[in-house]
Amino acid sequence: MPNVEIYTTSICPYCIAAKDLLTRKGVQFTEFNVMGDAQKREEMVQRANGRMTVPQIFIGDTHVGGCDDLYELEQGGKLDPLLATG
Repeated sequence: MPNVEIYTTSICPYCIAAKDLLTRKGVQFTEFNVMGDAQKREEMVQRANGRMTVPQIFIGDTHVGGCDDLYELEQGGKLDPLLATG
């Protein structure tokens, strides 16, 4: 399984929903809380091609996007293959 990383804040309901989906699927992920961490937030924005909203989710080298993007992949049957290959 590829490395999964998610940039979040502790008060974001979309972050909670994204983490919940990943957890239900048994995916281990690395979480970076960008709240109050300007350096980590800038890292996220750079990696996410200028997107400033949280969550920002990365599976391997693929930038998935946010929570809606993650759930769209799941509903379209594309999340499991991505998790298998990265």
